[in-house]
Amino acid sequence: MPKSVLELFNQKEVLNYLKDRKYPAMLGEELFPEVKRQSLEFDMLTNGSKTPVIASVHGFDTESEIGQREAEKMAIELALIKRKMQLKEKEIIALESPRNEAERTYLMRNVYADFDALVESIKARVEAMRMELVATGKITLNENNLDAAIDFGVPEENKVTNVDWSAADSNPINDMITWKNQLDSAPGRVLTSTTVLAKILANKNVVNAIFGKDSTRIASVGELNNYLEQLQLPKIYTYDAKYRKLEANGKYTKHRYFPENAFVMMPSEALGETIYGPTAEEIRLQRDPSIDIKLVGKILAMMYEEGTDPVSTWEKAVATALPALKCADELFQATINLE
Repeated sequence: MPKSVLELFNQKEVLNYLKDRKYPAMLGEELFPEVKRQSLEFDMLTNGSKTPVIASVHGFDTESEIGQREAEKMAIELALIKRKMQLKEKEIIALESPRNEAERTYLMRNVYADFDALVESIKARVEAMRMELVATGKITLNENNLDAAIDFGVPEENKVTNVDWSAADSNPINDMITWKNQLDSAPGRVLTSTTVLAKILANKNVVNAIFGKDSTRIASVGELNNYLEQLQLPKIYTYDAKYRKLEANGKYTKHRYFPENAFVMMPSEALGETIYGPTAEEIRLQRDPSIDIKLVGKILAMMYEEGTDPVSTWEKAVATALPALKCADELFQATINLE
């Protein structure tokens, strides 16, 4: 007897697929190593000072793209992030009645590609939170009728805005020395964009400092970092990765994970953790004795049916997650004028 779609993609099969699946590493995973805990409470975390399509943060007890949770409540819980895609009736018919086994294998591969895209959308939303936290010291949850902001308390004296490194009298290296001295412990690295790095490399005072007065040479990134190292300043690294977001009008817009105008001094070690917690779907799976709950990772994917007229079958990925910053007073955050 032909297998139904839910039999082809039963929870065991999906869990086994995700268990062995490796996704491209993101910088935020290095800065905020990922851990799984069994608590949703955020107040436990604040003790210390292909382009993917991004998923949305949701309120609990909601369908995708609808928020019901109050902002005050969300601010003390891990963020619920989920995204789903519908399996159309034609696709269901093709999967359940393929012309041959090769066609079924091809169609199943497409469905697993959907699961990959959904998981990567969750990972993209988490990465966006991590990079916002690095650049601003805050996380904003401003979507699906949620309106919450979590401030991790980077001291105001560790922030500067509207720094103009295009001005003739500007001196990025002197600025870096000043900012480093503002911190109680020496920073181990700098994160910025290639746009800001280009401004530093083109700055006349930087060129003169590296090569001598009135030099017409253009410094390389390696030469700049070697010079900074001689001054006991941290090396500069760039991060320009982007994600796509599906807007309400049905069109996609591209966004950067790390703001183009950000320049952040930080420790060389991990800045905190990315905390993943349980989901309602995971708790429900624990009731099924046929499921090895240990196979459930940080992000859960599944297929389920929701209606009979029309037949409504969905692929979904879901997680609860939030990055937590443990070294707020060891960051220096500058906003650079890009004009």
